[in-house]
Amino acid sequence: MNWLDTARAYIGTREYPGAASNPIILGFWKLARLSGIKDDAVPWCSGFACACMEAQGIRSPRSDSARAWLKWGAPLSAPVAGCVVVFNRSGGYHVGFVVGQDAKGNLQVLGGNQGDAVSIATFTRDRVEGYRWPLGVPMGGPLPTLASAIASRSEA
Repeated sequence: MNWLDTARAYIGTREYPGAASNPIILGFWKLARLSGIKDDAVPWCSGFACACMEAQGIRSPRSDSARAWLKWGAPLSAPVAGCVVVFNRSGGYHVGFVVGQDAKGNLQVLGGNQGDAVSIATFTRDRVEGYRWPLGVPMGGPLPTLASAIASRSEA
């Protein structure tokens, strides 16, 4: 699951306040083979996830829409370590990578645009729209139990 190594390398990358944009976040769009994005003030979770997959030679949905991930790869009935997860949120969807669960069974998700940064955040399972796995890649293992992360409050 080399895409997780790529994603972890960006933990702490944040949007720039005001009119300036973080060039690293803008670079996600290039890695994701997406164009037309000029700033980091747009929802960029899918661009981040696409960039992590593409950096490892795995074709992503190549879409800025988190919902596009629901048609990508193979569906899973339950999460496994490293899988893609799509959540519903107010006004749309959010996508990230499942890295574990907390003692209460909430998902620990590594993703972009979680509080305007790349981070690991806690999500309740009732928001899950689907889990996906890249075709032709050996399946991840069971979810490890991790210390609770900060609950996600913003993915837009």
